[in-house]
Amino acid sequence: MSRQIKAVLFDKDGTLFDFNATWAAWAHSFLTGLCAGDEAKAAFLGAAIGFDYVKKTFHPESPVIAGTPEEIASMIGPFVDLPLPDLIARMNDEAAVAPQAEAVPLVPFFQNLQSLGLRTGVVTNDGEGPARAHLHAAGALPLLDFVAGFDSGYGAKPEPGPLLAFAEAMGLAPADVVMVGDSLHDLMAARAAGMRAVGVLTGLAEAAILAPFADAVLPDIGVLPEWLAERNG
Repeated sequence: MSRQIKAVLFDKDGTLFDFNATWAAWAHSFLTGLCAGDEAKAAFLGAAIGFDYVKKTFHPESPVIAGTPEEIASMIGPFVDLPLPDLIARMNDEAAVAPQAEAVPLVPFFQNLQSLGLRTGVVTNDGEGPARAHLHAAGALPLLDFVAGFDSGYGAKPEPGPLLAFAEAMGLAPADVVMVGDSLHDLMAARAAGMRAVGVLTGLAEAAILAPFADAVLPDIGVLPEWLAERNG
């Protein structure tokens, strides 16, 4: 008999929030402002991070999908007149106020998980500040037990550090936790941490890409309670 799942850890962008609906508009606006309206330069910078500025779409392998702000800034930093720390701060400030499109209504979703006795957390490669701002705006922050970003001191996915920090904070074995995410970074981090892994399709990765690394691939997190009920009996 498999172990009971006692906690669920979520990625943020592409998992709790629909990726394209949220970040395509942010990327277009951010690049336009960064380039002072120079659309040719904005398109050039967009290409550097896997974003089509004209079509407002991301390439499936864009580093924006699972990378940290530091990684993204390092790709465009050589082409803008801003020190890297200032560029990262600007990205974080604008990301914090980017409108988020919830994959499913998050407040009832997390209330349901609470009613099932599950601990919950969010581990993102975004900054912790913007992540908390997004979760607060959605009303979900008070319903979570743990939130960590790439800058919270635990490392970044696909390394297992932030996932293991969650398990330790909850007083649980990693095997009691399932990690839910839309990218290979999420699923690889789960495997490295000794957790179960569930992929969702509200990011840019297709099911065929996620399936080899996942215990299940679901259309979105709305189906997760049913999957958990089947595992926990």
